Amino acid sequence: MRDYSLDSSFVRELDQEIQAFVARGLDNNDEKTFNRLALKEFELQFRNIEPYRTFCLKVGRTPETVSSWEDIPAVPSLAFKKFVLTTFPPDVAVQHYMSSGTTDPTNRAKVYRDQRAVEIMVQANALLTREYLFPDIDKMKILFFAPSPKLVPGMGMAVGLGEVRRIFGTSDSAFLIGYRGLKLALLLKALKQAEKTGEPLALIGATSAFIYFFNACEKEGLHFKLPPGSRLCDGGGYQGQFGECSKEEFWAKAKRILGIPETYCINVLGMAETSTNYFDNVLRNHLKGRKVFRYKELPPWTRLKIIDPETLNPVRPGEIGLLCHYDLTNRAQMLAVQTDNVGMAVEDGFEILGRWRKRGQEVFIDKTFQHPGGRVANKLTEFLLRHRLSKIGRIYARINV
Repeated sequence: MRDYSLDSSFVRELDQEIQAFVARGLDNNDEKTFNRLALKEFELQFRNIEPYRTFCLKVGRTPETVSSWEDIPAVPSLAFKKFVLTTFPPDVAVQHYMSSGTTDPTNRAKVYRDQRAVEIMVQANALLTREYLFPDIDKMKILFFAPSPKLVPGMGMAVGLGEVRRIFGTSDSAFLIGYRGLKLALLLKALKQAEKTGEPLALIGATSAFIYFFNACEKEGLHFKLPPGSRLCDGGGYQGQFGECSKEEFWAKAKRILGIPETYCINVLGMAETSTNYFDNVLRNHLKGRKVFRYKELPPWTRLKIIDPETLNPVRPGEIGLLCHYDLTNRAQMLAVQTDNVGMAVEDGFEILGRWRKRGQEVFIDKTFQHPGGRVANKLTEFLLRHRLSKIGRIYARINV
């Protein structure tokens, strides 16, 4: 019988092959290798994850009968809340996170990763961050509208941003959310310093954090002119409505208050249940002189199916449905994850429109803002930011003397 343990030659060789596939970059169109690796992951997950094996047998799919990644059964994201879905014993995990819990904050998905899985995830997302957020510069000063991983070691978002700081941030990069809330004086001084020195600045954080900051600046009549090359990356407000404003209004505020043009505003979608982050292609295309609309591109180690929420069958081209992600870097958990995000396929990527919701007999798309850290994080962020931002005028006047 084949050994499927974490230290087996089967899993070690699979990890090496996944890393090599990711290292080939974004121009990799090797469908044959993707399919082969996807089938190996399916075999591993079928053999090692009992709830998944039971599900697959119920729908009549096994490693012996499946020959294409498209036929690998996808696990609903809800399953992560009911079962431990890992290919290895959870007690050897080096990462253990809870999902955002946007649907039910009292019942959050549990996510585990072993050391090699973490290395694969970091490798893949560093490549994507380089290509879509920092394609024109090696390192720059980054301000994070987020707590540091030291402050909240159990929040996947914070840990991921810690890797971004390590790989792409200069030594004066900083996390702006501390024990007492937003470090407003540090933020304002950094914005003024960037104006003075001409060194571009990157701002990264939850969409809501930027909205609260923009609103506070508008109330006090504050605006900044950040140097060319400055950029903003927001996560969470990826649906049709960014909390209190539309996407177009969000970009207009970034331009008016920070001097950052729409082409340097990049939205990113990250989910606890999958390992890959999906970035808007807008900056990458702008720098390459491509005049195409923005959408989230699929890296070569991922695939996507758009599923009808009632029949679970693929929709016709151009129609909307649930996003079903296939991600090779998700070896530690599940290759195929069916989300409750609603979107549509576009070119070599997708657009996300909201979340599928069913209330009684009513079915609708929820376009309200969701914080990537979850409902509790959204409330906490709102309290900490609004409490501090109410003082923005006084603090700005003090540091501007």
